[in-house]
Amino acid sequence: MRNHSLVAHDPRPRVAPPTFGVEEEFFVVDPRTRRILSRAPELLARTRMADRLCGEFSRVQVEANSPVCDDAADARRFLRAARRELARAADVTGLAVVASGTAVLGDPAGADISDGARYADIAAHFGALRESHVVCGCHVHVGVPDRENAVLAAGHLRRWLPFLIAMSANSPFQNGRDTGHASWRTIAWNRLPSAGPPPHLRSLADHERAVRALADTGAILDRHMVYWDVRLSDHLPTLEIRVGDVAATAEEALLFAALTRGLVTRVLADVRRGAPVPEVPDPPLRAAMWRAARDGLEGSVPDPLTGEALPAAVAMDRLLAAALPGLLDNGDADLASDLLDRLRRRGSGAARQRAAHDRRGRFTDVVDHLIDHTLEGL
Repeated sequence: MRNHSLVAHDPRPRVAPPTFGVEEEFFVVDPRTRRILSRAPELLARTRMADRLCGEFSRVQVEANSPVCDDAADARRFLRAARRELARAADVTGLAVVASGTAVLGDPAGADISDGARYADIAAHFGALRESHVVCGCHVHVGVPDRENAVLAAGHLRRWLPFLIAMSANSPFQNGRDTGHASWRTIAWNRLPSAGPPPHLRSLADHERAVRALADTGAILDRHMVYWDVRLSDHLPTLEIRVGDVAATAEEALLFAALTRGLVTRVLADVRRGAPVPEVPDPPLRAAMWRAARDGLEGSVPDPLTGEALPAAVAMDRLLAAALPGLLDNGDADLASDLLDRLRRRGSGAARQRAAHDRRGRFTDVVDHLIDHTLEGL
């Protein structure tokens, strides 16, 4: 789609947009060696946003949790403020933070696990798979009217997961090597037995049976470990979309959040009018998600519903068109179109990481690039 106003001739009545929130995870690194460091508690002790910044599974990770947002302006303010505050606190602690889905330098298997019995139980239960938790993603929570509608909305969203992976790809490197994938975080995370796309579910009862099956096999220790890429919250009236790498910049995080909210808004309308959930079998969906994780925005994105292998530019047009009814309802159509155009001109986060490496063949240059862009943006 060309970058021009998408709202000027929209004749439809506006509806109340859903609220949403954004979670972003970041790595803590040594600005001298550029390797990940297990010093997140020291950094967090120096922050001025203790109610919004916290630790994660390992001590090499920190997380920013937005308040409930009514519009994109709310989210933009938080995303920028949280990154500024993390960078400030890191600087006074002699550290730095980077927005990358995987650790460019440093072994995630050696990361210290954060305090707490639950984290210790997870690490003991999953053995070497614990390193799959040492990745950084972007999670968007979108308000939904009820859990039954949320299950059906998740079914409608399954088709679009490869498209969102390609758009957000920002993890080509891990521990000093090129993985050959634009989103290695997707591959690493999906090793976990409860991760990946949600199964095709027709009702809330189906959902509950699937969760019980995961618990009965020991694939999860509790309901919070249902790691599907689209999952229902157990304690909030939200649908959580977890498929994205952490965005390299605040602008890309805003784009991911706006497009995701637009898609949810659109599919909730589809659910209300009784549109059937698309029949997307698991094998082609998983294959499409792998291809999107390998290629990112610089290759092909398979559409798991139609079987087409789409050039990434065409795939992004299709994604924007799918989200457009919701984007219009939410007042985000021009914002999403403008930011997506900027992203396509600059290239994905993964492509920019590789370009930083290719200039001199140094992974330290990649980390320096990430330190700058985590704070400065596009």
